[in-house]
Amino acid sequence: MSGIELAFQSVAETPAPARAQVARWLEAALAGRGLGGELTVRIVDGPESQALNRDYRGRDQPTNVLSFPFEPPPGIPADAAGIIGDLVICAPVVAREAQAQGKPEIDHWAHMVVHGALHLLGYDHEAQAQAARMEAEERRILAGLGVPDPYQEQ
Repeated sequence: MSGIELAFQSVAETPAPARAQVARWLEAALAGRGLGGELTVRIVDGPESQALNRDYRGRDQPTNVLSFPFEPPPGIPADAAGIIGDLVICAPVVAREAQAQGKPEIDHWAHMVVHGALHLLGYDHEAQAQAARMEAEERRILAGLGVPDPYQEQ
């Protein structure tokens, strides 16, 4: 990945995509944004996702993807550290969601990686206008990867 150093950790018992596939999705999400630095993707099972979601978001359940943008210590510019942030993706949640939504699991994985990467870039979906902007960007990136619109009813 140009300018991005991917640290990939897959500790889930549930099957998950390989590092090369995750790197491809990240490249698509981050292309043309002038970013450089380290980005960690950690693929986990339910208990680790639940603990992180509880501790950092106050929601005591596993979730599909958590994004942790790098926050530099006071007095250090964000770009000086060379760290973009971390994504934690819960393999069994992604598998269950894909099945429940009638989507190919690999397409849902692509969506979760792109979605998480956009969060690292500051995109959000708490307000309706933010959600519309983020979803449009997800659709654009995923279409470039050959992945159908993840928000279209199946």
